[in-house]
Amino acid sequence: MSIKVAVLGAKGRMGSEACKAISAAADLDLVAQIDIGDSLDLLVSSGAQVVVDFTHPDAVMGNLEFALKNGINVVVGTTGFDEGKLSQITGWLATQPQTGALIAPNFGLGAVLMMQFAAKASKYFESVEIVELHHPNKADAPSGTAARTAELITQARRSVNKEPMPDATSSALDGARGALVGEVPVHSVRLRGLVAHQEVILGDLGETLTIRHDSIDRTGFMPGVLLGIRSVVTHPGLTFGLEHFMDLN
Repeated sequence: MSIKVAVLGAKGRMGSEACKAISAAADLDLVAQIDIGDSLDLLVSSGAQVVVDFTHPDAVMGNLEFALKNGINVVVGTTGFDEGKLSQITGWLATQPQTGALIAPNFGLGAVLMMQFAAKASKYFESVEIVELHHPNKADAPSGTAARTAELITQARRSVNKEPMPDATSSALDGARGALVGEVPVHSVRLRGLVAHQEVILGDLGETLTIRHDSIDRTGFMPGVLLGIRSVVTHPGLTFGLEHFMDLN
């Protein structure tokens, strides 16, 4: 039996690609394509079992509240989630114990692997910084992927009691050293011609290691979106990060 899926933000770049990918999948049924001006009631009337949200940080929480309170699983690619928002989602899920929510900072399988590789490598290097590069229409900085990478790196370094990273900077313009996420400086570039790119640069005495992921086209995110849709229906509760649905052992 196919999974009935609705897409929010269906006319956007990511939303339209998601609609194509869902329509092409034999085990999924695209039952609603919703965008600005459309009623969220379509999620209920269409019988959607999963809603994929590619909207905007300003709109996503209202969308999720409606979906979760109606027992509809959610797969979220919209960024801008902090601990407060995640706690709110957990509260909504508490009233729907059979419903699942996947919040994915990145749907690119390569990007997820990049984050995992970077966290593992960070245990062995004295220093690490992140440079993320995106198109100028992106609403948040740093990106959700960069923030998540920094959090994973911070956790990994603390797990082995790494010393603080050396930095003798004594005078700097605001932002010159990036934004500190956990223990990791993150530098954001917004430039026409880019899609989504990230470098994690690790360094120690006598060597550096650079781990880079490039999203060349938005179709590259679709295998991860489909994995999220298929997995969330059997994973109730909140899942943060697509890696939890991947076999990374």
